[in-house]
Amino acid sequence: MAWHQVYNPLGSAWLSTLIAALPIVLLLGGLALLKLRAHVAALLGLGASVLAAVLAFGMPAGMAARTAGLGAAYGLFPIGWIILNVIFLYDLTCEKGHFKVMQDSLTGITRDRRLQLLLIAFSFGAFFEGAAGFGTPVAVTAAILIGLGFAPLAASGLSLIANTAPVAFGALGTPIVALAGVTGIDVRQLSAMVGRQLPFFSIIIPFWLVWAFCGFKKMKEVWPALTVAGVSFAVPQFLISNFHGPWLAGVGAAIFSMAALVVFLLKWRPKTIRENEGMAEVAPAPPASRHLPAAELLRAWMPWIVLSLLVFLWGIPQIKALLDGVSVVRFPVPGLDRLVYRMPPVVPLEAAEPAVFTFNWLSFTGTGIFVAAVLSGFLMGFSPRQLIRSYGRTLKRVRFSLLTVATMLSLGYVTRYSGLDATLGLAFARTGFLYPFFGTMLGWLGVALTGSDTSSNVLFGSLQKISAGQLGLSPVLMASANSSGGVMGKMIDAQSIVVASTATRWYGHEGAILRYVFFHSLVLAALMGLFVLLQAYVFPFTKLVVR
Repeated sequence: MAWHQVYNPLGSAWLSTLIAALPIVLLLGGLALLKLRAHVAALLGLGASVLAAVLAFGMPAGMAARTAGLGAAYGLFPIGWIILNVIFLYDLTCEKGHFKVMQDSLTGITRDRRLQLLLIAFSFGAFFEGAAGFGTPVAVTAAILIGLGFAPLAASGLSLIANTAPVAFGALGTPIVALAGVTGIDVRQLSAMVGRQLPFFSIIIPFWLVWAFCGFKKMKEVWPALTVAGVSFAVPQFLISNFHGPWLAGVGAAIFSMAALVVFLLKWRPKTIRENEGMAEVAPAPPASRHLPAAELLRAWMPWIVLSLLVFLWGIPQIKALLDGVSVVRFPVPGLDRLVYRMPPVVPLEAAEPAVFTFNWLSFTGTGIFVAAVLSGFLMGFSPRQLIRSYGRTLKRVRFSLLTVATMLSLGYVTRYSGLDATLGLAFARTGFLYPFFGTMLGWLGVALTGSDTSSNVLFGSLQKISAGQLGLSPVLMASANSSGGVMGKMIDAQSIVVASTATRWYGHEGAILRYVFFHSLVLAALMGLFVLLQAYVFPFTKLVVR
């Protein structure tokens, strides 16, 4: 039996919006204020979303239960699958002592904590975001930072802050391609518009990242390196997104940034080296602490080189399509698939929501990471039995993280299929002249809800286009603003926080991580909203707008 979403079920816009926001308030409040364990806060939010969907919005209880199950499945695959296998690879490198060698090689480039953070979290993380997305960069960079001696909170929170600028072009442009699909706007127009918004912030983020780590004064000491990292990322990001498209804007910019920063750091050192947790001053001696033979260095970096290559290959659309052709299995959810209808004004015409679990096990990014881990394990000298035992230990260690991610996605799917998200979106759309600002914040909210810029674009892309048309704004501008604003929400989405806490083995401290990053997320999103507001109305910013 079909069910049509209702966006003001209580006959009062503000009351319906309040009920729709309740699950998110309980989830984030439980993490940040009540200091609940992540899986407990997620279960609380999920329960509230089901009750709101059934009792207030009229969704049939059976549909709500099936929706929660579908979300849990997507939480485990692909996101949980990525977490499990990245941590497995990290454990293998630690067990063989290769991670310590990699740590020493990084100190050979720079002993300064600020510059290590910049290289790993910003430049290296951007490569993994551009190639794979979906939690991969945070898992990898947080694990490396904790191995380098960063405190768990710093490793987790700073990895999240760094993973912003490349998100809209993550997974080889998947968010922009999805946005084009739901809006009908040309993908290159959207790519160009996002590429005229994010590069300004790509220059800011390195400064912001190091400022968040050690304060403004210590950040100023390394401003040349921050400028090199930001500019060498922003310029290729702008050029590739505007003159080629979204597919290589993230990966290409990250490669330029990594190469430029490494070359620069081999030639330049700050006057004051700060290499310990207290950031005390150290004499600016040459960075290398001991000679590392080339063969030893190669063995240490080999697992991460293999990981980078395979993740990049797995992200190429042609390779992904080839793997899907031999492995994909689709499970339409009975009693839910195409029985829930989105209604105007969220979509131009009523549209049935598909509910199909696509188990493309071979093309999952996590499968590429698993292959990289197993291959690297054999190259490091592990036997099959040792690999199986190590995998079992890793699975036991991340079991609560997997439960949390599955629950988070359940909450997100119930929010989407019940129309709670659309009710929140329509509240933003009623802001009139200020809509460019609040429409950008809607993208931020969408990623905070779903954990994915792609999902946020699918949820709100059509609404952004419709609202822009009603207000006389550029549909390209507002659809793009949804994605650009969304990148700032990536650091506070619950599943990314769980990925970070798992990678740093800092279980049960998800609330502390949320409190650490929330201010940065909100302020950066507001700055993006102000920038889009200027693009909409103020010369010369209006010249950046694609009409």
